[in-house]
Amino acid sequence: MELYLKARRAHFQDGQSGRSIARDFGISRDSVAKMLAYSEPPGYRRSAPVKRPKLDAFADQIDIWLAEDKTRPRKQRQTAKRIFDRLRG
Repeated sequence: MELYLKARRAHFQDGQSGRSIARDFGISRDSVAKMLAYSEPPGYRRSAPVKRPKLDAFADQIDIWLAEDKTRPRKQRQTAKRIFDRLRG
């Protein structure tokens, strides 16, 4: 975040070009362009939702099992391996 603010300050207050900012701070020109385009870091954004073709068929059942586990003591809850074994058998 500090680098983000320094790069924006160098451009808007000091009048440095994107290329010189990239050279001074040791970052790519693409990164500098993104820093100048957004006032705050935009964060990570997925371009498309995650596709899980094999898991989606069982997601409802897994959610039910996990909801049941919330009422159980911690030591009796299911592990990922146990859930996998239940799905297979």
